[in-house]
Amino acid sequence: MDNNDDIYTRVRPRLHGIAYRMLGSVAEAEDVVQDAWLRWHAADRASLDNAEAWLVTVTTRLAIDRLRAAKLQREQYFGFWLPEPLLTEAPPTPEELHAYADDLSVAFLNVLERLSPEARAAFLMHDVFEADYAEVARILDKTQEACRQLVARARVQVREGRTRYQVTRETHQRVVSGFARAMRHGDLAGLTALLAEDARLVGDGGGKVPSFPKPMVGGERIAFLFYAAYRRLGPAGLRVETVELNGQLALLRFMEGQLESAQSFETDGERIVAMQVQRNPDKLARLLEALVASGQLFQ
Repeated sequence: MDNNDDIYTRVRPRLHGIAYRMLGSVAEAEDVVQDAWLRWHAADRASLDNAEAWLVTVTTRLAIDRLRAAKLQREQYFGFWLPEPLLTEAPPTPEELHAYADDLSVAFLNVLERLSPEARAAFLMHDVFEADYAEVARILDKTQEACRQLVARARVQVREGRTRYQVTRETHQRVVSGFARAMRHGDLAGLTALLAEDARLVGDGGGKVPSFPKPMVGGERIAFLFYAAYRRLGPAGLRVETVELNGQLALLRFMEGQLESAQSFETDGERIVAMQVQRNPDKLARLLEALVASGQLFQ
């Protein structure tokens, strides 16, 4: 392998991180990175001053173009569109782990959906990937002042959309693990106790499996929804596993041996305030492939 390919291999995780945060889709992110790789091989690499900067620029611009097309499709999406869950591993330090989960969570990616493609790119490159405004301007082919304005407006939209609660990883794990135990045992009181009174559940069925046309609001209603599944299937037909998705502890629910949903959570430190439930079979299929490939699940 030559040195140029070594550079691409080294930078590839960063490129995938950019593309996934831009698109909220593992499959589309992989397509963008593959396209960047093809362009990398076709480029006159000897003339490039900074190979990594070139690859980041190409990946970001491809992701912007892909997101413009995706936004049109998502406007016609049946029901709610939620980001595709990403199987992750914990970074080596607590500091990295906190930042990793904070800018990769399903809830955060969902908030980014309200941004225009260029605003999303500017915000991610500057505030998440720590590029200076000169680099952001070069990537977007805009002035630095225009990029500052994009980022400033994006920050306001993100701040308005994000949860007001910031909890430690350990606290999040405790609440989610408790909810998993209550699900496994059909403990209605336990489920209810771990849900805020105004808890909100959003589901993505992709028009392929039943899901809710609007958010389900109310801790008691949500608790009974999960309790009803236990009553219908019993402990033999319902299995709940914990897994690291998007840098946070999440749950996988299997019904009669089939992966039925991937569930991500937001908590206030004591109770669950919001849930994002991914039920789209296409998105779950890719997650299942990743779980099997990683050895975390055997079929």
